[in-house]
Amino acid sequence: MLVTMGELLKEAQKGKYAVCAPSNKDEITLRASIDAAEETRSPVIINLNYRAHPDIKFFARMCRDLALEATVPVALNQDHGACYDHAMCAIQAGFTSVMADRSTLPFEDNVAQVAEIVKVAHACGVTVEGELGHVGYSDKDDEDQRALTVPSEAKEYVKQTGVDCLAVAIGTIHGAYKGTPYIDFDLLHELTEAVDIPLVLHGGSGSGDENLARACREGICKVNIGTDVMQKGRDAVLNSTVHAPHDTLPFFYEAYKEELKRYMVMFGSAGKV
Repeated sequence: MLVTMGELLKEAQKGKYAVCAPSNKDEITLRASIDAAEETRSPVIINLNYRAHPDIKFFARMCRDLALEATVPVALNQDHGACYDHAMCAIQAGFTSVMADRSTLPFEDNVAQVAEIVKVAHACGVTVEGELGHVGYSDKDDEDQRALTVPSEAKEYVKQTGVDCLAVAIGTIHGAYKGTPYIDFDLLHELTEAVDIPLVLHGGSGSGDENLARACREGICKVNIGTDVMQKGRDAVLNSTVHAPHDTLPFFYEAYKEELKRYMVMFGSAGKV
């Protein structure tokens, strides 16, 4: 069943668990994500980034068809939309959620631009995820440029923008960790006290199973996962003994799906449907 991300995250917030949001790039990852949710009886959020699949209209049609056939709740989220046009295109394509990422902008500009998207999205029944603070990228050497979310600013940001959920920076990075995983749980607790909407964690891959499980119990309602599941799929293909290229796809699919199922159990969403 196709639902909004807001619906899923409200339930997750009440139940103190998190919904997994895997990065999707094609039909294989899409089917693996929905099948993992079906097998664990878990809700799932399908994340799609313009960098991964610029033809989002085509992807949206494919996802909506599979979601409507699914027996578990599936939300379709445009991840890291970089401009107003990205958000409008996603809404027109049938996404049930958009992320308006202006986290590198000054606070006032972030608020102003995201608030404009919220007005249109809410009029169309679409969930909006904002981001405050900056989660760096391991492959861009900007881990040191991370800016943790300030609770007082988060409270004002939510009030001024009207976003439905907020991605916060509490120590994680996008991509594969080069150092020791760290999550600032004291900051997470302050943020849950400062705002009453669901909180989102980006850069879940490599953050440590215990860290992630605890974060989901203590306030995080959505976790983005990409690198870990993709690497599992890649490793399965590299370790396979098949020779025909098309014969490698089932290996990637199965490994991606099984790793995603492991995360769904870890985040506490398994069995919630």
